[in-house]
Amino acid sequence: MPTPNSLQLSLGPVLFYWTHEHYAHFYREAADWPVDIVTLGESVCSRRRDMKLDDWLGIGRELAQSGKQVILASQTLIESEADLRGLRKLCDNGEFMVEANDQSALQRLSASGLPFVAGDALNLYNPATLGVLARSGMQRWQAPVEMSRDDLARLLSDCRTQGLTQPCEVFAYGHLPLAWSSRCFTARRHQKPKDRCQFVCQDYPEGLTLRPQDSTRELFILNGIQTLSGACQDLRHELSTMQDIGVSIARLSPRAEGMAEVVSAFDAARRGDLPPADPLTLVDAALCDGYWHGRPGMDNSRGARPE
Repeated sequence: MPTPNSLQLSLGPVLFYWTHEHYAHFYREAADWPVDIVTLGESVCSRRRDMKLDDWLGIGRELAQSGKQVILASQTLIESEADLRGLRKLCDNGEFMVEANDQSALQRLSASGLPFVAGDALNLYNPATLGVLARSGMQRWQAPVEMSRDDLARLLSDCRTQGLTQPCEVFAYGHLPLAWSSRCFTARRHQKPKDRCQFVCQDYPEGLTLRPQDSTRELFILNGIQTLSGACQDLRHELSTMQDIGVSIARLSPRAEGMAEVVSAFDAARRGDLPPADPLTLVDAALCDGYWHGRPGMDNSRGARPE
């Protein structure tokens, strides 16, 4: 494991809809991976009911016994009273800290005096907001996925000047979560209404690819009500820069296959074991890092823009 002052690796929540058995197998393996933090739970769609809160708590206890810090993610889009009831139960779980991904979770956690993690969907861009949340119980926060390295460096510098020392986490690997909608695009693709979707998104354990008619390039990944980037962000070569500007944690977003290799590659990178000629071929997909470099998100600084 890394030294106390080194960059930590976190495993984000699974964004896609897997089977109960797939989740169980994935996290049994993750218990032995060199990640420091694991975030569990359904953050996308309340209709994905294979896993109950008790199931997530059980997995969390096993991961905690393996030395991981466990966080439970709240849903990003709250649409009903049933969603609110589930959120209240999640926030009051009594065992693990919660990642707040919308204002409803923030309100519940802060009103209850509970510590929390601020998710990237909250779009935290300035020290004033971070200061308010810190006084409300925020223990760490995630930078928006669209924020550039230079803007984040200035923000972290301003935070230090104002005495805000809560750790910052950056989305370092995976398809970027871009938007959420009350409409389920995967169900629509299969001509099914959202409330009778027959859980077709479970047929796409890494999402449904959307391509423009005039190109074979993957433009977006559709994941139920969530839209992700078609290209996969990979910031392995930026880990030392992250440390230099004050980032504490690099988040890796789970994929259905090959995640052990991804974690191993990032663990090696944070230790400085990254050959300059590394072709960044972790996934069979286009790569991007444009937002990090202040350019269009689909750009890739280590290769040509995908066509």
